[in-house]
Amino acid sequence: MKKTDFLIIGSGIAGLTFALEVAEAGSVTLITKKEDTDSNTNYAQGGIASVLSMEDSVDLHIADTMKGGAGLCKKRAVTAMAKEGPSRIRDLQKWGVEFSYYYKDGQRVLALGREGGHSRDRIVHKADYTGRAVESTLVSCCEEHPNIEIMEHTTAVDLALDSTGDRIRCTGACVLTPDGEIEMLPARITMLSTGGCGQVYLHTTNPSIATGDGIAAAYRAGARICNLEFMQFHPTALYPVKGQAFLISEAVRGFGGVLRTTDGSEFMKDFHPLKDLAPRDVVARTIDQMLKTRGEDFVYLDITGRRPDEVRERFPSIYRHCLEQNINITKEWIPVVPAAHYMCGGVVTDMYGRTSLSGLYATGEVACSGVHGANRLASNSLLEAVVYSHRAAESAKKEIKELPDPSAIPQVENSIGSSTDEEWVLVSHDKFEVQKLMWDYVGIVRSTLRLDRARRRVELIREEIENLYSRSKLTQGLLELRNIALVASLIIRSALGRKESRGLHYTTDYPKEDNSRKPRNTVFMNRVRRRRTLHPV
Repeated sequence: MKKTDFLIIGSGIAGLTFALEVAEAGSVTLITKKEDTDSNTNYAQGGIASVLSMEDSVDLHIADTMKGGAGLCKKRAVTAMAKEGPSRIRDLQKWGVEFSYYYKDGQRVLALGREGGHSRDRIVHKADYTGRAVESTLVSCCEEHPNIEIMEHTTAVDLALDSTGDRIRCTGACVLTPDGEIEMLPARITMLSTGGCGQVYLHTTNPSIATGDGIAAAYRAGARICNLEFMQFHPTALYPVKGQAFLISEAVRGFGGVLRTTDGSEFMKDFHPLKDLAPRDVVARTIDQMLKTRGEDFVYLDITGRRPDEVRERFPSIYRHCLEQNINITKEWIPVVPAAHYMCGGVVTDMYGRTSLSGLYATGEVACSGVHGANRLASNSLLEAVVYSHRAAESAKKEIKELPDPSAIPQVENSIGSSTDEEWVLVSHDKFEVQKLMWDYVGIVRSTLRLDRARRRVELIREEIENLYSRSKLTQGLLELRNIALVASLIIRSALGRKESRGLHYTTDYPKEDNSRKPRNTVFMNRVRRRRTLHPV
């Protein structure tokens, strides 16, 4: 049974940043379900929002973020992110990340873009593949560090808990290894950086590994969960959606792109003063409305107003991918539809990434730090990840000095059960049914009737999955299905609990914001018994 000082679950920008920050303070084990570079970070096209220009200010960044969050952002959390952002960008550059730049008066200057909801140009980027540039650089740094071990194709099953002291404490995790065995990884401090849960929905820009594992494991362990009703749907995924949706970055609209109906009419000007640069929730709902009222399958995004060489230079990945689909974006409009993109809620954390469960930290998309509120402002996600992973690392390095090695936890073996081919066909069907239920009934526009119907059906599917889980040999697919169904149930529960429309949550039964009282988060938790356990229920 291997022990480590810091166990990190997830290999996106949040987990990698934390790993590099704490590596000098102890041994680090980072586990990831697939290849070390496969994460939501890798698919982030737009960039990282930060105040890096004399024409911008921290106060403006704070104001833009607070406005986008529809009254639910924590100002302290937003202020910390905006103030510390420039320093964290310099950290990324120190580690070797190269951003796009241009020359002015012989000096190299960072190229800054603008995206929806931002009042200034403040998006630092590497063409249209910023996430990939950041991810690959940080992975290389971690691979070269002698104190960091990366375990690929390793899936977290559940958090390990110890209740022998005054309170329940997280002491590592139970994991499924590449050879199908279950092992314990005891740790003095555990970091959840598992990313999002886009695979809960039928159409998503997220990779196949984004199955809500961190949220599910934290909930089963008894950590507080918050605001899961706020799933952000990216307004512009390439149509038709095939498997994982291909994202057409919001930066395209920031670069002058215009949304049009199939007859060529511009429509955002009729719905928001910022027109095509309105916040994502407004744009996604507007597109959804246009599709339903006009009976059409997609709208167009038009970037032909810019010079072809400018478009190819700014968006090389988008240009190449669309060309492979026989769409020349310098001459033709791009067909787009919304797709599930980013979870603004998650595991509740404080200003230093600490969760309500002792010994457990969380940063990145899995966490709810209070920065995003009811709607994430474009390109704030990567910034939040690096800022709060840095803050979490500063806290963890101090905390670990006072912590003993985790108590010995009994090793467990994988179930010797088996399942028939017929049962696995049902498992595959269950996953599709949950995803379609969520897409049809818990999507961009909701109602109490739809939510109740989804709740009843998802709970029936969860019962079937838990039955199979209890008697089958564990596999990554079964673990992911279990987590998808649980997170779907929690999203529905959160949505039913909010009796108003706010930010990303829009319900026809309560179409207006309830401003009769201070806006509240939807916070809940699973009450686990005080016991030492490997698989909290």
